[in-house]
Formats: sequence, structure tokens, C-alpha cells
Amino acid sequence: MAEHSEIDRVTGKTTTGHEWDGIKELNTPLPRWWVITFYITIVWAVGYWIVYPAWPMLRSHTTGLLKYSSRADVAVELANLEKTRGDKMVLLGTAQLAEIESNPALLALARARGKAAFGDNCAPCHGSGGAGAKGYPNLNDDDWLWGGTLDQIMHSIQFGARSLHPKTHEGAMLAFGKDGVLNKDQIVAVANYVRTLSGLSTSKGYDAGLGAKVFAESCVSCHGIGGKGNQELGAPNLTDKIWLYGSDETSLVETITNGRAGVMPAWVGRLDPVTIKALAVYVHSLGGGK
Repeated sequence: MAEHSEIDRVTGKTTTGHEWDGIKELNTPLPRWWVITFYITIVWAVGYWIVYPAWPMLRSHTTGLLKYSSRADVAVELANLEKTRGDKMVLLGTAQLAEIESNPALLALARARGKAAFGDNCAPCHGSGGAGAKGYPNLNDDDWLWGGTLDQIMHSIQFGARSLHPKTHEGAMLAFGKDGVLNKDQIVAVANYVRTLSGLSTSKGYDAGLGAKVFAESCVSCHGIGGKGNQELGAPNLTDKIWLYGSDETSLVETITNGRAGVMPAWVGRLDPVTIKALAVYVHSLGGGK
């Protein structure tokens, strides 16, 4: 690196005295407009810190001179929206569920509001179209653990399943293996027996007699003699080829061994009554409601 500056022969400008691999650095100041703009941005940033909420604190944040809040703006916009809807929303809130479905105008309003609420609150589990996933029920078919009428759907939305609400749906699949009720051979046998209830094939060497015996002794009380299920207990129908956690032998063995107890949260208190009613109508209209 050179220690002294000099005049560059090509540009006629002074160098800084720095040189790397034969390349000399020219002493070219930044354009004045660029420097001014840079200092303006610094002043702007300091002003923004003072005027708007900017700095986090231990339990809060600086509110700024304008006390601006985007959350407050959203609240105002939502309030204005409710005013615009006005009497229609009042009518939706007072109408019975059956009345809503029989009134085209109210049905369209309920479905629109319900679809928006579904996307915000239900789609993460049930999917944007309500088709569900493994462990999350499909709301488009006609297989309902707790019932698919309008009133039953609304009850499920309000109070959930195995939630902390006192009116929630109770009942869970017992862990027959983990709790020592059934041994491995019994579990494999009854898993294969359950597969036969919906016409599925069984594994080689399956003990049909043992499977039927275990089912009669341990499963009939919830799922019924024919395996048709019990909506009062949330016990699924084992004959309709619709499976929440999978119908293969491995999945069934896992279910019987360790049990299942999925949770649906209670939405009462989290969503307003009109929105819950609209959600019930929307879910019922997806195609699987009774």
C-alpha cells in the first residue's frame, strides 16, 4: 500500500494513497445531494421515534406524542362496519338457526360472516375448505362425532370438545394398552376386527375369535354392538370407512394402545354470539350437516 497520495493520470483526481494489487483508490467525495439526503433520513428517524410508538420497554413501549395505535384503528373500522350492517346484524342475532337457513337474505349474510370467521379461527385445524386432516374432522362429510344438526354444531362451537368449559363435550378413547387393560396380542386382534367392520382386509394369521371377544368386552359399551358409534359419547362410527386418525393396522394399534383425546376449544366468550351463530350456519352449509 502506498503511503502518499498522488494525481491519477487518467482522471486527474487525487488518490487517497491506498493501493491494492495495482488498483489505486481515488479521493472522490460523496455527492452533496446524497449527503444531505442521508442526514435528512437521520432527522426523520429521530422525529419518528418521538412522534410515533417506537421503543420497547420492559412491560410496555413508548407511545409517542401522537399516541397512535394501529390496533385502535382496526377497532374503529370494525365498529363502523357493524354500524353499516346495522339492522341486518340485529335480525341475524335474534333469528333462530332454522329461520336463518330458510331466509335467503339472512342465509347469505350468515354464510359471509361465518366464512370470514372460519378462515380466521377454524381453518388452521379444519382447513380452508373444512376438509380437515389427520386428527381434525372433515366438516364436508356426514360423519359427526357429536352430531351434525344446526343446534349440535352450534353447541360444539360454543363449548368445544374436552375443553375447560363446564358444558364441553366429554368422552375420550381409553388407552387400553398403556393402562394395562389389553395386551399386545389382544390389541392387534381387535384392531383387525375393527377393520373388518368397514370391509377392510386383515393381516395374515389374524385371530378373528379373539378380536370379536375383545371388541364385545371392551369396545361395545361406547361404539355399540355393530360398531355404529354413539354421538352422546363422541364415539365414532367404525363401519363407514371414515377414519379420523387412520384405518391401517399400525394407526389402529396406536389408537387402542395410547388412546385419543383431541381438544376443540370453546369459542363462547372468545367470539360474539352472532358470529358463533353465523359459524354454525356456515359449517352446516358446507354439505355435511344434517
